[in-house]
Amino acid sequence: MDSKTNPTAEVLINGESLSIDQVVAVARNGIQTKFDKLARTRVSESEKKLQEITSSEKPIYGVNTGLGFFANRRIHRDHSPQLSRNLVLSHAVGLGDPYPEEVVRAAMLIRANTLAKGFSGIRPVLIDTLLEMLNRRVTPLIPSQGSLGSSGDLAPLAHLALVFCQDPEESRDSPSGKAWYQGQLLNGGEAMQASGISRVILRGKEGLALINGATFANALACLASFDAARLLHLAEISTSLTLEALLAVTSAFDPRLHQVRPHPGQISVASRILELIAGSTLVDSTDRVQDAYSLRCSPQVMGPATDLLGFVNGIINRELNSATDNPLLFDSVALSGGNFHGEPIGLASDYLKIALAEVGAISERRIFRLTADHTNEGLPPMLVMNPDHAGLESGLMMLQYSAASLVLENQALASPASVLSLPTSAGQEDHNANATMAARQLSKVVRNLRQILAIELLTSAQAITIRLQNNPQTKLGIGTMAAYQWIRSHFPPREDDSPLSDDILAMAELLKSNKLVNAVDEALRTG
Repeated sequence: MDSKTNPTAEVLINGESLSIDQVVAVARNGIQTKFDKLARTRVSESEKKLQEITSSEKPIYGVNTGLGFFANRRIHRDHSPQLSRNLVLSHAVGLGDPYPEEVVRAAMLIRANTLAKGFSGIRPVLIDTLLEMLNRRVTPLIPSQGSLGSSGDLAPLAHLALVFCQDPEESRDSPSGKAWYQGQLLNGGEAMQASGISRVILRGKEGLALINGATFANALACLASFDAARLLHLAEISTSLTLEALLAVTSAFDPRLHQVRPHPGQISVASRILELIAGSTLVDSTDRVQDAYSLRCSPQVMGPATDLLGFVNGIINRELNSATDNPLLFDSVALSGGNFHGEPIGLASDYLKIALAEVGAISERRIFRLTADHTNEGLPPMLVMNPDHAGLESGLMMLQYSAASLVLENQALASPASVLSLPTSAGQEDHNANATMAARQLSKVVRNLRQILAIELLTSAQAITIRLQNNPQTKLGIGTMAAYQWIRSHFPPREDDSPLSDDILAMAELLKSNKLVNAVDEALRTG
């Protein structure tokens, strides 16, 4: 993350400095946006360059030619507005459930920033309109399926453009998609009118500029990477609570071990866990020499995910501030290329979902050890609060089942999507990135991991409650005590069998706020 960015301030769009934190602030928190003056000038100059280039009648892809398979068909300049409009109409073929509002808002912001770089030959009014829609919370309804993430997210972006772009010869029944405004789902034109934002008649290459680029893939990856950073901190806390509950051996976290295998993430995770459990009387209270891998090797599994997240964030940040449509304008030349191709985001999403799936997998193994009486160091089977009721009651047995199911789903989702490709446009587009599928799968992996960690936190808290009841003199570490108290302030121990789905979902929802991590950090600061 960009620690220098203040996500609560107005976000200035200039095509150069948009950060992950800023995207999240606008997408989720409704922070206002503003178009930078210098960027506006660049955009205006780029549009003038396009006019000069097109006056020569030289063929320019998507401006005076058809698209894709029709790239060799010349289009008269007088038909340019209709070409842009037809491009939006013909490409709005998305399917499936709509994207969440936060994803659409993130994509709108990213698209505006991409265009603000000043290489797309569009008018500033397009960026103004996108930013006004964000500021007034007009959110187009965008289907989540139908994009290959290569010629950009063509279908989703076309549905977006459909709302705020109108036909050169606007008629009452001209398609305008749908959009949310003030809690109502309206016809797109109605939503724009109700919000006081004028729709735009496209010209030049504006239709193509709006729909080229893996923008929705990047929006999904951006939000997921932000959430992943928080989940990795939560995984350190859930691991530490389980270490306490299972009377773990701490020698596996000795910094000397990790310095001689100096992966930064591994070193950081081991150090953080030692900090969280410092002062505990539960750990190192047996004569065991070492623990199972799911305890002992936590830094070696979770650390690489931290390292990989840093790498992925670099890719996402670069993509946030990249010109991704085609062609792009440089001085007096329009260059056709492939910056719209989503391979960087597709691969990054695949990398991260594999790493996060592993974090969830090792968490489930710890949940298993907490509930199984042959691995939980003397705790009741399935953490039944009253051991005499074991069998009559099932305790937390089914929590491990749920965690195992989520892990298996993540393992299926972790299969790389970016290696899959089918040709389109009669073979002109013969290698597609499948980036949007990879990013959509990443979002699901993140959601599942949050629920797995919620289950581990609930399970380890139940185990620690039993430890404390059996020996009230027991002391937890400073960090783990803060985590335990936070959990107990929201979720009492389970004395008897009861449905636990609501607890898992409520915990997962609370974890989105980062309040648990904040409570632990405050306890560590104050000692």
